[in-house]
Amino acid sequence: MLEMIEKLLVLQERDRQLNRARAELDHIEPERQLLKAKSIGAQSGLDAARQKVNALESRRKDLELEAAAKKQLSDKYANQQLQTRKNEEYKALAHEIEMCKEAIFGLENQQIELMEQVELAQKGVAAAILLANEAKKLQEEQVALLGARENNLKKELAGLEVNREELAAAVDEGARTRYERLLRSKGGHVVVGIQHGVCGGCHMKLPAQVLLSCRAQQELVGCINCGRILYYTRDMDLAVVD
Repeated sequence: MLEMIEKLLVLQERDRQLNRARAELDHIEPERQLLKAKSIGAQSGLDAARQKVNALESRRKDLELEAAAKKQLSDKYANQQLQTRKNEEYKALAHEIEMCKEAIFGLENQQIELMEQVELAQKGVAAAILLANEAKKLQEEQVALLGARENNLKKELAGLEVNREELAAAVDEGARTRYERLLRSKGGHVVVGIQHGVCGGCHMKLPAQVLLSCRAQQELVGCINCGRILYYTRDMDLAVVD
């Protein structure tokens, strides 16, 4: 294999390693934010569950006060009954007392229903506490792991970048310029092999003269279709498949 091709292949592999490391590093912050969002969501669920319990308790206390007020009103009517000597007034007060008793009965039933709802809501709070604690614990553990991974990736990238500069410096300037130009447009797939008479990059059929030039290994040969740099090794089959 042409020495320049060997150097370019090594450089290309280093660029691929750099791209993989950078892509992984780019994913760390979104993962960190996702974990944070899940923890916040779990905490919001807990807050909502607690607010529901508080609202039910507040409503129950309001009913309790309303029932107490009705009881006081009923007692007031009862005292007035004892003091009146008019039959019609006595009957009217008796009706009011009965109305208060019915209202108190209804309010007490509502309180019982609310107590049952509070009990269910408190179970919801207990479940939400577990979820919030688990989400917070997971966030802390995973964020710590992500932080360690981030530091390792930064160190790895620093080493790869230094090594990449060394590898690039070892490549002939003309070939390096050509490679860098293709790298910007083709990504990490610039130096490609030939198999069955087609380019390993664009997979288009290559003319016989290009195949012969590539096999001769005397100079850098480019694909006439996509411009990628071609190479050939003995284990590759140049025979064109119809």
